[in-house]
Amino acid sequence: MSTICTLPTQGMLPEKYRRLSRDEMEKRVREIKEKLGDQLFIPAHHYQKDEVIQFADAIGDSLQLAQVAAKNKQAKHIVFCGVHFMAETADMLTTDEQIVYLPDMRAGCSMADMANIYQTEEAWEKLTALFGDTIIPLTYVNSTAAIKAFTGRNGGACVTSSNAKKMVEWALTQKERIFFLPDQHLGRNTAYELGIPLEQMAVWNPISGEFKYEGNVQDIKVILWDGYCSVHQGFTVENVQEVRENYPEMTVIVHPECSFEVVQAADLSGSTKYIVETIKNAPAGSSWAIGTEMNLVKRIIAEHPDKHIISLNENMCPCLTMNRIDLPHFLWALEMIENGEQGNVIKVDRETTEEALLSLNRMLQLA
Repeated sequence: MSTICTLPTQGMLPEKYRRLSRDEMEKRVREIKEKLGDQLFIPAHHYQKDEVIQFADAIGDSLQLAQVAAKNKQAKHIVFCGVHFMAETADMLTTDEQIVYLPDMRAGCSMADMANIYQTEEAWEKLTALFGDTIIPLTYVNSTAAIKAFTGRNGGACVTSSNAKKMVEWALTQKERIFFLPDQHLGRNTAYELGIPLEQMAVWNPISGEFKYEGNVQDIKVILWDGYCSVHQGFTVENVQEVRENYPEMTVIVHPECSFEVVQAADLSGSTKYIVETIKNAPAGSSWAIGTEMNLVKRIIAEHPDKHIISLNENMCPCLTMNRIDLPHFLWALEMIENGEQGNVIKVDRETTEEALLSLNRMLQLA
C-alpha cells in the first residue's frame, strides 16, 4: 500500500491567503522562487490554471513530467502542480533527500480512484485462475502507487497516453493477453489501433468481479478495467456531428481517453503533448475543434490567435480536481517551505516504491 505523509500543517487553507490580492500573491511567489533558487523545482501539468502555470519550471503531460522528475537531482523541494498520483510518481522517481509537496491534498484523480489495490488483487487472482500465466498487467500512470507496484511485481509496466501504443506492443511480446487499467478507453483505443478487434476485448467490472463479454473467453486478448476520465467522458459523437455541421472545414482532434466512438468519429487523436504539438505546427488560418481539458484548450486558443480553435464541447468544465491547485494554495506551500515547515508532503513507502519503480522504469526505458 502507498503511504501519504500528511504532516501537521496539512489541512484547510489558512484564511489569510483568501484575503490576499492576486498581485500580492504573485509578488510573494516570485520572491520565494528567487530566494530558494535551484533548491526549488516546480513541475506543472498542462491542465493547471494559468495563475499557477506561469511559475512552472517545467510544463508537460504525465510522461514529460515523469521524465523531468527522474532527471532532476538538484532541487531539494519539488512543488508538484498536478494531482495526487503525479506527486506520488515524482516522489518515487526522486532521491530520498528530495521532498515532494502537493499544494492541495484534495487534488486527486477520479480515474485513479476507480481502481484500488484490493479490487485489483482480487481481479488478478480470478484472471490468472482462468487464463494461467498468459496475462501481463499494464497501468496508465493515472493510478495509485499501489497499482503501479502491483504491475511492477507482476512483470508489467506503466503507460501514458504518449507511449501507450509502444507499451502495448511491448506487452504483447511478453504475454498473450493484457490486463489494462484503470482507463478502459485508452486501452481500447490503443489496442484497436494496433489491430486487435473489439471482439477480442472484454471489460472487467471490479464491483461485480465479472466480465462484460459475450463469446468464448479464451478469445479475449485485452481485459479492460471499467474506469474512465470524467472530463473526457463528456465528449460525445453528437459534439463531433455538431462541429461537422457548423464548421465543415474544421479538423477534430481528441484525447484517447475519449470513448471509442468519439475517437473513431474524430479526425485525429493523441496525447496531450500530441495535441499541443499538432496545433502548434498547424498552418495559420487552419481550424480546430479540440476534445480535451478546458484549461488547456483555452491556453491553446490564446497562444494561437492566427488559428480558429474551439472546444469540441463548449459546455465542458475544467478538470475539477486539477483545479484545486490554485494560486493561494500554491503560495501557501511555498511559504511553508520558506518557513522550514513540511506540510502537504507526499511520501510513498519504500516497499511500494521499489515495486512501482520496476513498472515505471520499464516504461521510461522504452519511452
